[in-house]
Formats: sequence, structure tokens, C-alpha cells
Amino acid sequence: MRIIYFGTPEFAIVPLQHLLAAPDVEVVGVVTQPDKRRGRGSQLMPSPVKDVALAHGLPVWQPQRIKQDRDLHALLRSLAVDVFVVVAYGQILSPDVLAIPSQGCINIHGSLLPKYRGAAPIQWALYNGETETGVTTMLMDAGMDTGPILLSSAVAIALDDTAQTLALKLSHLGAELLLKTLRQLPQLTPQPQDEQQATYARLLQKDDFALDWRRSALELHNQVRAFTPRAFTYWQGTPLKVIQTWPLTPAVQAALPAEFQAYVFPPSSAAANGTVITLIKGWGPVVQTAAGGLLLRQVQLSGGKPQSGWDFVNGVRLTTGASLG
Repeated sequence: MRIIYFGTPEFAIVPLQHLLAAPDVEVVGVVTQPDKRRGRGSQLMPSPVKDVALAHGLPVWQPQRIKQDRDLHALLRSLAVDVFVVVAYGQILSPDVLAIPSQGCINIHGSLLPKYRGAAPIQWALYNGETETGVTTMLMDAGMDTGPILLSSAVAIALDDTAQTLALKLSHLGAELLLKTLRQLPQLTPQPQDEQQATYARLLQKDDFALDWRRSALELHNQVRAFTPRAFTYWQGTPLKVIQTWPLTPAVQAALPAEFQAYVFPPSSAAANGTVITLIKGWGPVVQTAAGGLLLRQVQLSGGKPQSGWDFVNGVRLTTGASLG
């Protein structure tokens, strides 16, 4: 099977590597986003997928706007491929492009469609406290993740999963599901998505990252792990990134590591939300929320480096009764 691969970020690397290792698949070339300026020197940096493609000697195309690149459309037609595989490419493919491969365009999406269509399915699944997610392969159409489903595979979400760890799990799961989909493609019957069950995972915005201590410890923990390392609060007027947490509540007690089983704090009417209610030696401060305490395991003050919650306690001489936010 001759394939052209469309992908850009880290999430798209593992599926590409699986295709390159498959004896019954030929990756003809790769389409990825243009190089972007990153870092202090603002140097042009290739996408992670481009790095892998070049390391394997593959042709790489990087259109600014693939919908408008008629020369690339003609080139892709001339290659006479069977399938376009699209994994977090970052641009919407027009009907003209979708019609090029003889057997269609197959997308790996990081959710169990029709839930969490859109740009950030992993982050919003975590934010909403889902305990299960997965990957779906679908035949692409002109809509946003609306094409008929080919195969899907589920995975449990652990209490300590973050967007990064969950993305890695789903990347490997998606790579395996992709090969299974390609090999079974002639026998598969695409299933239309149930529009009544559809939800949308929109792009992230800065306001999503601000912690509101009037929410519960579990809700705040889900927010931190969904958006790490961008979730933040304030310490004495200075932004404080909150990178890792544990929600110390009865609802999740069984899922906590053994060393925290004894530290379960019910809501306290005596402490305002955002107040440090205790310090766990070697770990960090516990902050009162609308329901339970939130242990800050790792934080980062503006202009500083990430540090453990306990180093933060010692560094700013944090005491119980102090307020965040």
C-alpha cells in the first residue's frame, strides 16, 4: 500500500515510525507544517515529523496553505498513492485534496469519536475528568472530525495522567490501530458518527489556565494535568505555575499513592478557598478548595525554574494560613 503521511507534532511520530517499519506499506513522502521560529534565538525549527522523515530519506512538502497550493495538488496526484494518512497535521484538507488517493484519507483522532471532535481532545478529556478515552480511525470528509468511523480502541485514564503522558499512550495505541485499519480496509464498513453524542474540544485559550480556588480539588487537579505546564495561580502578586498536584479528597483516596492515604482533608468552613491549610514535609503545601485539599507537588515562580512543592515552601518561607490566588 502506497501512502503519503500528513503530520506535524510529537503525537504523529510513533504512527509514522510504525508505517516505516511495516513491510507491506510504502511511505512515499510526508506533508508537514512549515518550519517555525522557536527558542531564544528565534531560529527556524522543523516539526518533529519532518525530523523523522528526513532521517529516513523521505521527500517532505511544507505548504503554507495546502488548500491553495495547486502545484502540490498536481504533484500528489502524480504519485498515484492509495491512502493519505493524516495525524495531527494542523491544516484542514479541502475536498480536492481528500479526493486524490484512490482509497481515501484516513485520520487518527485522539478520542473515542464522536466525543471530543476538534483540536484538543486529550486536554479536554482530562479537564472534564474522563476516566476513559481512546483513539479512532476514520475516513475523512470535509467536516471537522465528522467522517465515518473505521475502528476505535479505548484506554483507561489514570489519576496521574497528564496531557503529555496520555498523548504518548494514545500515540502508540493509534499507531497499532492505524496498521490494523490499513490491513483490514477492504473488509471494513465505515460507520456514520452519532451526531447526538458529538462533543467539541476547542482550541485552548489563556483564560483556561487560570486556577480558581472556588472549584474542587479534583477539578483543579484535572485542570492542572490537562494544561500542564501552563496552569497558574498567584503568590503575593507574582504568577505561580502549578505543574503537578494531588487532590486529597475521599472521592479519590483509593487512587492516591500509599504515602498520601492518610492525608484526606474535607472541606473546611474555617479556611477560605486558596488558603494553605497544611504543609506535608518533603512534598509541599496543601491548599483549601471548594471540596478537599490540593497538594502542590511541583510549581514554578515567574522567572524561575520548576521546583518541588517542598522547595517552594522553604524558598518563600511559606506557612499555613498563607493565601494563593
